[in-house]
Amino acid sequence: MDLRTWEDLRGRVSTASGDVSYVDIGAGPVALFVHGAGTNNLLWRKAMAELAGQRRCIAPDLPGHGASPVTPEQDLSLHGLARLLEDFCEALELGELDLVANDTGGAVAQVFAVHHADRLRTLTLTNCDTQGNLPPVAFRPIVELARRGELAPLSVRLAADPDRARASALGDGYERPDRVPDEIVEAFVRPVFGTLAAARQFERLLTSVRGEELAAIEPLLKAFTVPTLLVWGTGDPNFGIEWAHRFADAVPGVTEVVEVPGAKLFFPDERPGDLVPHLRRHWA
Repeated sequence: MDLRTWEDLRGRVSTASGDVSYVDIGAGPVALFVHGAGTNNLLWRKAMAELAGQRRCIAPDLPGHGASPVTPEQDLSLHGLARLLEDFCEALELGELDLVANDTGGAVAQVFAVHHADRLRTLTLTNCDTQGNLPPVAFRPIVELARRGELAPLSVRLAADPDRARASALGDGYERPDRVPDEIVEAFVRPVFGTLAAARQFERLLTSVRGEELAAIEPLLKAFTVPTLLVWGTGDPNFGIEWAHRFADAVPGVTEVVEVPGAKLFFPDERPGDLVPHLRRHWA
């Protein structure tokens, strides 16, 4: 699905937690797709296009990403973002759903899932933050830059150059970042780094999302029995495969860990063929 078609499909809804832009395609039981920090719902466009024949696929943009606005007072903690997901589901009158998430969205999904297990048919996590790995060691210098207020001005300068943005913002997430079209790079980067004000909100998100929030839900995860699939790229420098297996050992609902050799964080976009068949099997 090309970018223009995707943008034509966008809707927007007001929720108790803020306005949310989203794409809604297909028909059938609902599948909700959640992206992470620095991307947006475009991450899921290829997988959703393939799955639209069997699911109503819905992908919101998190605050300050894609076409979703962010306000200075908006709660950007994991619990705040999980409440946003709940309010989004309420606004669209969604019932049971299959939840799929990546990166920071995976941490948000965990908080949402343990508090709303009755809403979920299944949960699927791709490479994402888990307890003990938020933020990942390799990403901590970026969070520290954000905490000092130094990330925003640097990022705005990078965003003005697609090649530098591709290498800096997406280089660790794609096996072949050189193959990501300029328009997709811009669509990911511009909403979060296009202006200094936007970049300041991104800094706030990075410093609001804390590992203590995942530690707090550990007892609930240990009792979580919703069927849960982990599809994990083994080439990710931030979310190594060992974290998937630790999660599987701790959470009784995990049915399988699927290893995707060499795949990096954003493989749902780069290698959707390594995700879609496993989703179909898990949902079946």
